[in-house]
Amino acid sequence: QVQLVESGGGLVQAGGSLGLSCAASGRIFSISVMGWFRQAPGKQRELVAAVTRGGRINYADSVKGRFTISRDNAQNTLYMQMNTLEPEDTAVYYCNAHDMYNQDFWGQGTQVTVSS
Repeated sequence: QVQLVESGGGLVQAGGSLGLSCAASGRIFSISVMGWFRQAPGKQRELVAAVTRGGRINYADSVKGRFTISRDNAQNTLYMQMNTLEPEDTAVYYCNAHDMYNQDFWGQGTQVTVSS
């Protein structure tokens, strides 16, 4: 099993910045990909950004150039810096870990609210 604990998020005005962190514990060695997803009210959960153990990164088109994902393998922590936030970025953000056994693990979620 993998446990994920998120921190960060909160309320910010449009154009502002926020940072998210996700600390992983448990069966760390098995994690292949870590990422951030988000779910806005009435919408499906969507991928925001992901990074493989080898450092390959993928971003949703809507956040390219504004969000930066990073992974500290030594500290077992995932980060995401979110700049130039827009009201459309308002959602609950979830940390995800995908392991070599094709299992997915999720954090508890953290609210990000961007006011206009």
